[in-house]
Amino acid sequence: MDSVLKILPSHISEQIDFFLGKEEIDIQEIRLRVNQPVELNDGKDVTWLKQTFFSQSDAKMFLNKISDFSLYRLEEELRHGFITIQGGHRIGISGSVILENKQVKAIHHVSSFNIRIAKPQFGIIQPYLSYLMTDTVQNTLIIGPPQSGKTTFLRDLANYCASASSKLELKTAIVDERSEICASINGVPQHLLAPRIDVLDRCPKAEGMMMFVRSMSPDVIIVDEIGSERDAEAIDEVIHAGVQLVCTVHGRSLSDISKRPTIQNLLRKNIFQRFVVLSNQRKAGEVTEISNDKGQPLYQRSVML
Repeated sequence: MDSVLKILPSHISEQIDFFLGKEEIDIQEIRLRVNQPVELNDGKDVTWLKQTFFSQSDAKMFLNKISDFSLYRLEEELRHGFITIQGGHRIGISGSVILENKQVKAIHHVSSFNIRIAKPQFGIIQPYLSYLMTDTVQNTLIIGPPQSGKTTFLRDLANYCASASSKLELKTAIVDERSEICASINGVPQHLLAPRIDVLDRCPKAEGMMMFVRSMSPDVIIVDEIGSERDAEAIDEVIHAGVQLVCTVHGRSLSDISKRPTIQNLLRKNIFQRFVVLSNQRKAGEVTEISNDKGQPLYQRSVML
């Protein structure tokens, strides 16, 4: 949080610091909108700092700070609508979009920022390892709605696969298309990762999977948010190359995602040996069910089958 507070306008960082000193709140997001009060979000409730407004000049100075006063240097990140800063925190942006050949070229006149506070958690997969690991990691699809902890679960599992504590120390390759898993800056992951992890940062998933298969001889490939036809084709190649796969997909249940044609094809081919369903109803990252390749439950919340 300190790395976030030091880049905020001083009148805002002071108010947030004061607020945190008297309230027990686990901030997940700080939202800044021009001419609006600052919004704090803990994942359940929203708190407004009603006397603390974010001005146009604040927005300009904030953008200069997070880009080190060189917007050109961050042109590619701005085109994708977010910037990753030291500590792995991600700042989403919105404003006036400039198009070129019907593609987003840049975002100018930025009017709002969403600062997502990075809080890597380790050890959350420990209760579920017996379902996911044998002599290697099972081909696993992690299912969950937005903000259900899919990426956190994925990162922790990747770390375990590559660490000495797993007794496997698998060569683990992460295709991090949106810099969410590793939060790399200049190619260096900001989140603590095990020694046997290799990362392709900001690389399209399909291309990244094939690059790893051809050149890095991985034991397992980790990918976030699959869904396109190209992703499915690359997954096919990964499996046929004898490489294990762990990935995530947006959805609320196995039956929910099976309605999507691309996922339907993968299910028909029995690509995945395990399905992990996450929920954010009680807390992010809560596992509600783990099932096998036939969709039969192996674990359900509070009930072991």
